[in-house]
Amino acid sequence: MTILVFGASSQIGRFLLPRLRDRGETVMALSRQPRPAQPGLSWMQGTLPDEVPDVGRPLAVISFGPLLSFATWLSSVTLSPGTRVIATSSMSAESKQDSDVPAERALSQSLRDGENALAAVCERQGALWSIFRPTLIYGAGLDKSLTPIARRAMRLRVFPLPAGRGLRQPVHADDIAAAVVAALDHPEAAGRIFPLGGGERITAGEMFARVRRSLPVTTLPVPIPTTALRLGRHAVPRLRGPLARLEANLVADNTELERLLGISPRPFRPDAACWG
Repeated sequence: MTILVFGASSQIGRFLLPRLRDRGETVMALSRQPRPAQPGLSWMQGTLPDEVPDVGRPLAVISFGPLLSFATWLSSVTLSPGTRVIATSSMSAESKQDSDVPAERALSQSLRDGENALAAVCERQGALWSIFRPTLIYGAGLDKSLTPIARRAMRLRVFPLPAGRGLRQPVHADDIAAAVVAALDHPEAAGRIFPLGGGERITAGEMFARVRRSLPVTTLPVPIPTTALRLGRHAVPRLRGPLARLEANLVADNTELERLLGISPRPFRPDAACWG
């Protein structure tokens, strides 16, 4: 089939494109910058939602970008009935819904608004939509959560280890790509929002410790006790949300992912390549 991909150069897209090529799919990908064509892959220059060239009527459309922009573009084109539409949201749609930080509540609302807009436009056009809500993503060195921590530690040779007891479930970008491909082959995935976490739940403190052990250089561990974290929440307003979440469980229920799509994400065993 012909598949259109938005966000093909993102951390998930970097794993998705090889999977699609291995299947023999014809892929069209949108990028802000010119990129050379490859066998089975053609790049188009443009941006969502208003600067997308004519793409015809692909049989599947995949997006790893902002949901509202994607939904706006979808509403401006005509899709063939039965077109598969697959997008990623975030578990922040759920986990930050009741946050004490107004900006985080706004982010959660924006994600849920985007999900609803995407579902509505697909249903009007007779397209079959699926949305994935990943937890914390890692694996390509492009994330804005663990990779900056790892790179800063490698540069300074010091690794802060906060005493977080909340559970985490980091998911590798390639496992999200595998879930997207599986959704293409399973019509029963249509009309569903799938939580998508990694294959293991660990404390935030253990997650940071594993990142440190994965680094190719020796770093000095600097434990940060709970008391210091509590003081930091009050002393630095912009850290209130992130520090408070160290005690919260940020996990996903993979039951439907495994039952309907047969996807079992890997446990959190990062290596140096995960940080670029």
